[in-house]
Amino acid sequence: MKQRLLSVLCVTAAAVAATACSTQGQVDPDVMQIATTPLTCSSKAECDLWWQRAQTWVANNSKYKIEAATSTLIQTAGPDGGKRALAYQITRTQNPDGTATIGFAAHCDGSLGCKPNPWEAGADFKQYVRGTPAGTQGTDAKPAQPASAAAHPALHPDMQQGQSVTPSTGEAVSQ
Repeated sequence: MKQRLLSVLCVTAAAVAATACSTQGQVDPDVMQIATTPLTCSSKAECDLWWQRAQTWVANNSKYKIEAATSTLIQTAGPDGGKRALAYQITRTQNPDGTATIGFAAHCDGSLGCKPNPWEAGADFKQYVRGTPAGTQGTDAKPAQPASAAAHPALHPDMQQGQSVTPSTGEAVSQ
């Protein structure tokens, strides 16, 4: 009887794991396109605004506390062992042509994947920072309104293209 119960539990666990794996790799192509499009600002004023928005987005969306917020880095604590919540690292790199690129990295430590999905978080982050309404793909859109400076002081802009997103499998993906 114990052997049969153990066998049923093993089969059930395998089925749950297979189901989790089969749904984790599916990312909407539109979300993927938004998440992988570089976030490059073109002027100091735009870069400052986008950097301020980046910090606001992380503060509003991270389950972890912001540990570092400088003119070139926004980083949260985490990820905690076994947790599905995303930890974030946002970078700002000055480009030789005077523009700056804001990079996005998200990762978790959950064996069942991350929540939210890192690709969706990356797309949402980029839309928010650009001021693009969710569901649109205007990668050249300028931010519509500044984030509250009282809640999150503006930081200096400087970022480079690189971005890293951790898919729900827990493996880092660079874009």
